[in-house]
Amino acid sequence: MGFVVLHIQKAKGNDAATSAHIERTVNPKNADKERTHLNKELIEPPEGMRKRTQTIQHRIETAGIKRKIGKNQVRAIRINLSGTPEDMQRIKDEGKLDEWCKDSMDWVKLTFGEKNVVAATLHLDEKTPHIHATVVTIVTGERRKAKQEQQSGKKKYRKKDSQSARLCADDVMTRDKMEEYQDTYALAIQKYGLQRGIKGSEARHISTTQFYRDTHLKNEELKESVDNLLIQEEQAKQELSRIKSEIKTDKLKSSAVDIATSAIDSIGSVFGSSKVKRQQQEIEELKSENTSLQKEIKTLKEQMHAAEKEHAKITDKLRQELKKIYDLFPHIRELLRIENLCRVLNFGESIIKSLLQFKPVGFKGNLYSPEYQRNFNTEHSVAKVEEDTKETNKFRLTIDNLDPTQWFRRKQQEFLQSIGIKQPKQEQKQGIKR
Repeated sequence: MGFVVLHIQKAKGNDAATSAHIERTVNPKNADKERTHLNKELIEPPEGMRKRTQTIQHRIETAGIKRKIGKNQVRAIRINLSGTPEDMQRIKDEGKLDEWCKDSMDWVKLTFGEKNVVAATLHLDEKTPHIHATVVTIVTGERRKAKQEQQSGKKKYRKKDSQSARLCADDVMTRDKMEEYQDTYALAIQKYGLQRGIKGSEARHISTTQFYRDTHLKNEELKESVDNLLIQEEQAKQELSRIKSEIKTDKLKSSAVDIATSAIDSIGSVFGSSKVKRQQQEIEELKSENTSLQKEIKTLKEQMHAAEKEHAKITDKLRQELKKIYDLFPHIRELLRIENLCRVLNFGESIIKSLLQFKPVGFKGNLYSPEYQRNFNTEHSVAKVEEDTKETNKFRLTIDNLDPTQWFRRKQQEFLQSIGIKQPKQEQKQGIKR
């Protein structure tokens, strides 16, 4: 079973450089121009907008933010979604790439809020299929720093409405949430034979790249030293040629012997100086070190090839066993999706277990809304899992006989009404996929 790839980074400024890469206004070296037309836009931009930078600014301007946005404040985060290269190629060959894209984007929208996801592009012109998603970090709720101050007793009062919309990447990218993203995304796409990386692993994706980069730098140093020596050699040849030309003139015939002797001494000093000898010695050492590095690289490639071959065997065996399970028990895949949704909403283990046994469960406490990115409390509600009457072999989760999204929106309206804020009627929106 291959591994999930999920990289999340803060964008700097308007992130124009990344936009150029994603939109292919600048062609990267690792992309095949003949396949660029296969790339797909997965998010429909607002009317009249085509560029990624425009959609980021449009979301900020229409989010109802009252606080002033700092000049250097992070406006969006970049999310790269993919998997192990051979597994992504397998998903593509099996004709499941569109389904993988949909499940990946459903996870992004569910996790960060559908309105905050302003752009997403599937790149098929590089070696490994992957998605570049852009999320504007609009959040509500008490600031993380304010919560810490309140718990420590430093903060005595609050001046601003804690439930108003604000732009804050730090609240979205806490250590706990970053781990949670890895967990929930892996669960969302585990049906494609991909799994989460090992928690706490010391391994980093950059290690092999850094190894090759160091080798490249040393080779560049070697090349620079050789170039310096060649420049000195060329300068000496030019000096000798100039002197020979002067010897031929009538003016310098009488002193030709002295000039020739001087030239020979000058050239000899260039090639015989301690500086050049030292450079030659350094060149030889660099050549030897380069040869050693090339051997290490060859050994590392052989080890990687052997490990990949063994990994492929194990992955194939596990994939066959998983296929048997899905064939014998077709409801398992759908129940895993429901289980993942329950975890995102913050249901406990015992409740999830009862729900998956199709038992109605009464409960009280807090449930988490990905749309509003906050918890909603209930003193008594009933959740249950039942067969979907509209789709065969599908199940649906309900809370108080409502779709989870509808339940959260009702809770949000109740909260706003309790603090005296009237909400205009909104058009019916699509809920969480059941």
